[in-house]
Amino acid sequence: MTPLVLASVTGAAILHAGWNAVLRGGSDRLWSMTLMMVAVSVVTGTAALVLPWPNAASWPYVIASGLIHTGYNLSLVRTYRIGDLGQTYPISRGSSPVLVALGAMLFAHEAVTLVSALGIALVSGGIVSLALQGRTVRAEVLPAALTTGALIGAYTVVDGIGVRLSGDSVAYANAMFLLWSLTMPPIFFGLRGRPPTYTRRETTMALAGGVVSILAYGIVIWAMQFGAMGVVSALRETSVVYAALIGRIFLRERLTVQRIASCLAIAAGAACLAA
Repeated sequence: MTPLVLASVTGAAILHAGWNAVLRGGSDRLWSMTLMMVAVSVVTGTAALVLPWPNAASWPYVIASGLIHTGYNLSLVRTYRIGDLGQTYPISRGSSPVLVALGAMLFAHEAVTLVSALGIALVSGGIVSLALQGRTVRAEVLPAALTTGALIGAYTVVDGIGVRLSGDSVAYANAMFLLWSLTMPPIFFGLRGRPPTYTRRETTMALAGGVVSILAYGIVIWAMQFGAMGVVSALRETSVVYAALIGRIFLRERLTVQRIASCLAIAAGAACLAA
């Protein structure tokens, strides 16, 4: 993996931690997600006026990814509703790199080196250990979090294959984001009927989070042209480390010995992947 791709995916991980912090901070997460998608639709709809469309061969993947992303949105909101965020987020994110590596082997015939496999295992294991922290995971939480992780793995593999057929990673990402973003408002109003009362600050933060999410995952789509999907996915999920640092610095959350050890395991895994 080149230094540019490595630095870009690391930056995407930081951006990903940021927009998830916005989502977790909203008083109504389904509405926050919908507002994010409104921002995404405005940005990508405008960009579609000047950008080319991706190659026809990639369109089945654009459509599939948009639909899987919609399922991911709903699963994520449900998971956050029934489980503690400190557990559900790491389980969802930590399970996905292994699934991406397996999916890439099966559907894109990507080989995984021993060092890469070790790196993926360290990153995933370190992330999941953050969720445990000496606590018991409730029976209903684990299936929900793993479902979210499976959807993350599915859309990542679909996009990894699709972008390589697209001829233009920016055009592919824009088309996928546009399709995805158009699904959430009808779903929200079908479920709720009307939006909740949000402060101007909450609305602004959610809209900004949507713009950040384009950059965060758009970089990942671009990077999957050049690097193995499992490696890129695992590096992306180091966002959990940055989320822990954000929690410590801005939310005054305590960094326990186990949390520090987990972060070190993730960092070691990232070093293996960058080698």
